Amino acid sequence: MNTTGDHRNGLLAVTLAFVIWGLFPLYWHLLKDVPSFQIIAHRIVWSAVLLVGGLGLVRGWGWLREVWATPRRFWLLGLSSLLIGANWSLYIWAVNAGHVVETSLGYFINPLLSVVLGVVVLGERLGKLQWLAVALAALGVAWLTWQSGRPPWIAIGLSITFGLYGLIRKLVAVEAVAGLGVESLFMVLPALVCVLWAESGHGGGFLSGWGWGNDALLVLAGAVSAIPLIAFAYGVRRVPLSVVGLLQYIAPTLQFLVGVLVFREAFEHRQLVGFGLIWAGLAVFALAGLRAATRARSRA
Repeated sequence: MNTTGDHRNGLLAVTLAFVIWGLFPLYWHLLKDVPSFQIIAHRIVWSAVLLVGGLGLVRGWGWLREVWATPRRFWLLGLSSLLIGANWSLYIWAVNAGHVVETSLGYFINPLLSVVLGVVVLGERLGKLQWLAVALAALGVAWLTWQSGRPPWIAIGLSITFGLYGLIRKLVAVEAVAGLGVESLFMVLPALVCVLWAESGHGGGFLSGWGWGNDALLVLAGAVSAIPLIAFAYGVRRVPLSVVGLLQYIAPTLQFLVGVLVFREAFEHRQLVGFGLIWAGLAVFALAGLRAATRARSRA
């Protein structure tokens, strides 16, 4: 096996996934004339068609029988589908409501929240630098709450739903793409009902009112959603987790730049202080990860 080539391909795949996720606001903004509720429903339906159909063609239905053989695993994937569905819904609504900068904050916070969940749920232990990183992020959120008079609910909601989703997927021993296929099956029926209900005279416009451009973008949303997930699942098995941990900041950084530079959302000095504290926490967290990886290589 070409280890160097595998590592290079994995690195490219993971980077591609994070770049696509970071540029997502540009795609969803193209659909600003379509109600957010309908965007998420179509996204789920077309993602399920692509993922489940692709798995069925390539692997038959053995992947589904394998997951169903352990009911606890199957129903935990049902719970994770609710979390990722809630995350997608909040994200798309926030982007098209003009809160791209706050969505980026949610994904900046998420890695540190995942660390806390690891401590609380899995009993993992943190070093001093990791605790410092969490404290800086908490201070940043507290500062933003104090300055605006309300917690950054969008950011908190995104980080909690995605953090819990990641925790469940860590606890469920299932191959990545098969797990996505099961999650799609859980979500597709309610989403399809929503699409059909809307098209029966309740605000739907697919193939009738939104225009062929929007219709094409809704169908392509399935591929746009599935491609980075598949690329990430491919790449994360071929590169060290310490590298993935650093690359994951590509997505919220691009989201932040899109919000400020493209959509011209307000970003004031008081926000810079809060974001700066969170960025400092992430820098400390990355430093702790690099030190741990260096020690592990030295021992090896």
